[in-house]
Amino acid sequence: MPILAAPPRLRAKLREIEQAVEGSVRGKTEAVRMALVCLLARGHLLIEDVPGVGKTTLAQSLARAVDGRFHRLQFTSDMLPSDVLGVSIYNARSGEFEFKPGPVFTNFLLADEINRTTPKTQSALLEAMNEGQVSMDGRTLPLPDPFMVIATQNPAEHHGTYPLPESQLDRFLMRLQIGYPDRASEREIIRQAGAPGQISSMRVLSHMELLELREAAAGVAVDPAIVDYMLTVVERTRSHEAIALGVSPRGSQALYRAVQAQALLADRAYALPDDVKLLAPKVLGHRVVPSARVGLGARAGGLGVAAGERVIEEILKSIPVPI
Repeated sequence: MPILAAPPRLRAKLREIEQAVEGSVRGKTEAVRMALVCLLARGHLLIEDVPGVGKTTLAQSLARAVDGRFHRLQFTSDMLPSDVLGVSIYNARSGEFEFKPGPVFTNFLLADEINRTTPKTQSALLEAMNEGQVSMDGRTLPLPDPFMVIATQNPAEHHGTYPLPESQLDRFLMRLQIGYPDRASEREIIRQAGAPGQISSMRVLSHMELLELREAAAGVAVDPAIVDYMLTVVERTRSHEAIALGVSPRGSQALYRAVQAQALLADRAYALPDDVKLLAPKVLGHRVVPSARVGLGARAGGLGVAAGERVIEEILKSIPVPI
């Protein structure tokens, strides 16, 4: 009989939130499951694909299914860091500067088309995503807990985009591609076009329930042999001939947390090697920089980043699976 990681009440909530998000994003069960893995693993999510396939819908549905503050920020080329972080305004009555918090001070920040803004504005999120705080005017201001950035981006070869630098990509626990829907799912999408309630606004998880589930995920047992398996994969990325820049220790931590979250979603209190094989391409693929032999398209970002996932899959095939 399998050992379960969470009590029945929380397991039921997991199924409920999965169904709620799937109700808005038709025919994308795997993408929804991976988004939930990211949520439970205390990570940030990057959704990349061509326009119009449901990137923003998935991000909004995930954020709104959890009770918490939600902000949607449409990134454009003329945005400034202060549009994200906030600004200090002089109060003539008090004779002091008052800080007006920006959209980043929320539980869920939907950074829509994040690669349409300049690197200067993109960098405004680096400290927030890594440390859960913002430094402004000599002060360090903590962000709410939980804090999650769900970003969407168009392929870099599209007009008006600025590829995310490696330091920014490394802050995202996972990168997803949604892809086009199948024929049956697209038929449902067409039939419901323009109907109200396209995006799920039903709150499924309370603030405390999300924190409980995250604690349950952090308590999932990972055998030392599986940890060694993950480390071997990461080390191979640092010496592989097709990779110019391998996975950082932040990437190792991200894979570990994601594996724990995947086990929790599978109603297990322990991780399996299959969890690593499933998640490694999605968690590590965007963290590697392909070498020159892979081609300029892969190095430019966008859909070419899939080259990184393919190299990770090759590495996984070359490493014996622990028994």
